[in-house]
This record gives sequence, C-alpha cells and structure tokens, in this order.
Amino acid sequence: MFLLEYLQHRRDCRLKQAERASRIESLTAYHGPLTDADKAVLTQPIEDLVSSVRSGTTTPLSVLRTYGRVALRAHARTNCLTEILLPSAEAWLAGGSGEINLRGPLAGVPVSLKDTVVVGGYDTTVGYSAFVGNRGDRDGPMVRLLKDAGAVPYVKTNLPITLLSFESTNAVWGRCVNPHNAAYSPGGSTGGEAALLAMGGRIGIGSDVAGSVRVPAHFSGCYSIRCSTGRWPKIGICTSMPGQEGVPSVYSPMARTLGDLVYFTRAVLGEMKPWRYDYTVHPLPWRAEVEKEFGDVGRKLKVGVLRTDGVVDPSPACARALRMAEHALRRQGCEIVEVKGAPDMYEGLRLASLLLNADGCQMFESFRRAGEWNDPGAAQMRRLAGLWAPFRYLYYLWVKYVRRDHIWAGLIRHWRAHSAFENWKLVSQRELYRARWFEWWNEQELDVILAPPNATPAVPHDGMRDAVSSCGYTFLFNLLDYTAGVLPITRVDKTLDRLPASFNVKKLNGVARGAYKHYDAERMHGLPVGVQVVGRRLEEEKVLAVMKRLEDALGDDKYQLLGFDDLDD
Repeated sequence: MFLLEYLQHRRDCRLKQAERASRIESLTAYHGPLTDADKAVLTQPIEDLVSSVRSGTTTPLSVLRTYGRVALRAHARTNCLTEILLPSAEAWLAGGSGEINLRGPLAGVPVSLKDTVVVGGYDTTVGYSAFVGNRGDRDGPMVRLLKDAGAVPYVKTNLPITLLSFESTNAVWGRCVNPHNAAYSPGGSTGGEAALLAMGGRIGIGSDVAGSVRVPAHFSGCYSIRCSTGRWPKIGICTSMPGQEGVPSVYSPMARTLGDLVYFTRAVLGEMKPWRYDYTVHPLPWRAEVEKEFGDVGRKLKVGVLRTDGVVDPSPACARALRMAEHALRRQGCEIVEVKGAPDMYEGLRLASLLLNADGCQMFESFRRAGEWNDPGAAQMRRLAGLWAPFRYLYYLWVKYVRRDHIWAGLIRHWRAHSAFENWKLVSQRELYRARWFEWWNEQELDVILAPPNATPAVPHDGMRDAVSSCGYTFLFNLLDYTAGVLPITRVDKTLDRLPASFNVKKLNGVARGAYKHYDAERMHGLPVGVQVVGRRLEEEKVLAVMKRLEDALGDDKYQLLGFDDLDD
C-alpha cells in the first residue's frame, strides 16, 4: 500500500510539472525579450491602464501578453508559477462570452492567484499530489468577482505544502526561490505571488493565517495588506486545514506598488460589492472619507512603535528599517510613542499556536501521501504533537528546568490534539485576550502601530526547520483580527546590519535561537526589509492611507523596486 501510494504520488508530480512545461513551451507569443511597448504598459499607472483599455486605446490582449511574458520570465528565475491560465485567458477575452467585463473598474488588469484559488478547468492542488486532478468546471466566487470587475486571471502561483510555512516549496511544483537571492525563500505561504510581483507582476491575491501575505512582501520586496475577516471574499478556495476557525484565515490583496494595492482594494470593496458574491463578507463599502482623513498630512497621527514582541528581538536589519519608518513619520509631524504596557505578546503567540493547531496537526497531514516531501517546520510541529504524552512532558521539564527556557517550554507544554471542551476554553481565552487589547488601544488612543513584519529578513531554504515558531510579529494580529499592511523600506546592508561581536545566539530562548541561527548580514546583503503598519479591525482604508503617508515621507529613501531590466539578468 505504501509503495503503490508513493508511486502514484511520483506519477502525479511528474504529470503536473510536465503539463506546466508543455503549456509554457506552447506559448510562443509570450517568449522573447520585453519590448519598449511592454515596459510602457508595465510602468503605466493602473488608473491610466484601465482607462486606456476601456477607451480601446489599448487592447486587453496586448496587456495580457505583456504580463504573460513577465510571468514566464519570472518563473524561469524563481519557479513561482503553478497553473498557467494564459490560453484560457485569451479565450475569455476573445470568445465574446461575456466572461470578462471590460467596462469594469479593473478592465484588462491581469491578476495572479495563489494556487489555492479555484479556477474552472484547472486543478487546485495546494501543493499536495493527492489533489491532482481535482479540477472543477466552475470558477469560484472570487474569480467570478474578478472577471465581473474586468480583471483577467492569468496564472496561479506557488506555495508550501500545508500552507504553514514562510517558505514556498512542495513536491508537486518544486521550490520557489527569492528573486533577489536564490539561496533564500521568497516567503510563504503566498511566496510565489511575492516573487512574481517583485519581478514585474501587477496584482495578486493570497491568504494569510499567520503572516502569509505580509511576510512574503517583507521577504521579496512588494506590498500587501492583511484584511480583517469579513472584509475580503474567501469562498471558492481549497485549503490544507478545512474547518479551522480558531485563527481564521483571510484572503487579501498583494501588489507590486502601493498605488496598485490601494486602487485594487478600493475597486473590489468600493465598486464590486463583494458581499454579493460571498456570504461571509460584511456589507461594508469602501469608506472614502476615512481614506481621505488619514491620508491628509495635516492630520497629526499618533503612532505606536513596537520595538520587540518580547520573544524574538528584531535583527539589526529589521530594527533599522523600523527606525527609518519612525523617523520619516516624525519628520511629517506625527507623534511617535513607544508601545508599552500592552497585553503580553508571548501569551498571544502561545494562544494562537494552540488554536491554529488544536487538531494536533492531523488535518494538514491527512492529505499528505506516503513518502511525500513535507515542509521541515510543519514536520517538526507534527512530530511534537504526535509524541507520547509522558515523553512530551519530560521534554517540557527538560526545556524549562534544565535549559531554563520558559519561552519554548510554554509553547510545547500543551502541543497536542485538544478535545472540543479544551478547544472551547482556548477560544474563550482568545476572546478575553482580544478584549484586553481593545481596552489597551482605547487607553493609548493610537491611530496605528509600526512593527517589524518578522524578526529577520528572508530565511534560507529549509530554514523553517529552526524558525517555525518565529512568527509572532504577524501571527499576533491574526489572533486579534487586526488590519495590517506591509511595505518595503530598505535592503540588508552587510556593514550596517551585522550582529555585534558580543552577540551570543546560545543565550537566546529556543524561538529566538531558531530565528537567529540563519541571520547573516553578509549573506543576506541586498535582501528586502519591510515594516508593518497595523490598525484595528476593519480599518483597511486607514492602514492603506497611513502606508501611503509613510512611503511619501521617506522621500529619496523610498525603496527601489527591482527594475524590469533585471528580468534579463
């Protein structure tokens, strides 16, 4: 049985990779260098691009072919693509069937999709070979919304098996690499999107349960926002953890530029009324007055700066990016205050971890076939959850009292499958924790919080074996269901961002030790570094407005995206 299942797994992986290679090879119109006309489209503001498609000045097919060429060239460098939708996209545009509404607010705009999003006629593998061949005839609601808005879904993008990693690797599609340095991850779980956007894509959609659209933006150098639950549609997807609601996953947009991110979010929430497509979406239209209020530089913002989550201090590169953002907003006249007295963020990490994996990691493991490669971080979580209870307790005692590491000990103490009764108690604790944050924020009267998106820049491949628990800077805001966006600020500098000679990784707690094991400013030189702008629940308009104020305030220090000529390197 094991052997037969393993052989079928290998056959299915070969099938999908051969299918992808064949589709790419057949797309002769999408090969060759980028032309000046291509580059003009790629640099055109999104409002102008939509207007030119609507007026007929630009054909949607020419736009599609430009972005298709970018996608195939980005894929050649990073292995960022899974399903190639381009032949179908051409048919949608040319068939006259009304599938694409070219009068909509996103007329002709190519949109890439995380592999989890259901597109009619294509598999949604989620990186599992067992899902090969699960294609349906009908688009999911999210894709129908996009087509009704005039957008053109054109590729799906790579991700990690289990979806619980800041890497993006699986046996079905292979390993996705960082466009800035192939030895590093582009992020996860929406890593393929980030790699594509960094290398010239326009708009993407991913999911986020512990940082999965924000960390890729930080690792790869693009823009994203984690919407609160009920603000962005999420029906019409496949997942590795169906039924998991302790820390709900959300779908959210990503983009190459902040202007594109704002326009796309405003168009979907403001004009498309997503609650007509997805019963989980609140009927809450885009609030232009909130965007205008917080985008006005005359309005003095009160900004809290989160220096550390109390578990893993940010690395020199991430701390420097945070200071750059802080100083830029200070120059703009904002009031900068320290985040002090907030509810214990370690408690948030512990609660979120137990809630997300209250099944003892059984669900995501249930889809994995015999012998199928697993993400090293997810594999470690599964091993710990599967330990015989007396062994796990002895390990906990050793960590706490011999190694004297109460941080790691607290995370592993109850790392196992929980009963329904125990899970209900965890949910009750979550709600009390959220209430404490609610009261604290009211007392502080903050507009937003600035925070690192992660303790370090991108991790090297298989680095999640050690850094799997180092996710508190993003995971906290999933637990709280706060809106949070990430924008790139700078790049790692091998001189400015090196660790002090006195730094001793062995003295750190187990979570921090796992993160810092892979921090090396020399090797990381040139990798992007971002910051996170955090608002409260359902504050997408405010967060995006503050992100724009921050980017404008950076002036000449604004992050420089990868140029389109870099695709030819």
